[in-house]
Amino acid sequence: MFAEQPAIYLYRKPVYFRNAINGLSQIVDAQMNLSPFCGALFLFTNKARNKLKLLYWDKTGFVLSYKQLAKEKFKWPVNHTASQLEITEEELNRLLDGFSTIGHQAIHCDGMYTA
Repeated sequence: MFAEQPAIYLYRKPVYFRNAINGLSQIVDAQMNLSPFCGALFLFTNKARNKLKLLYWDKTGFVLSYKQLAKEKFKWPVNHTASQLEITEEELNRLLDGFSTIGHQAIHCDGMYTA
């Protein structure tokens, strides 16, 4: 789908889910201070965190994807002060699968045990 990996931005605040392309594009522009035409993926959730919308400009038009979970909630990051986060493709995939790695830091050890 993508020639090169686009940036992925997650908007932390819940949005009104009747917003479609125009409303979400306005959030990207006015509240995230990014261009909706930059080729990045933009993720949004509703207040209940059981629905997700993904907005993307593919150089010919906007793509709007929608996912609704049947039982669980998306593991949306709440312990951040920024209104948006840039996440990796791996974090996006885990989020879509119902897991959360967002905000977790890898543990680096110089050496475990020395005898």
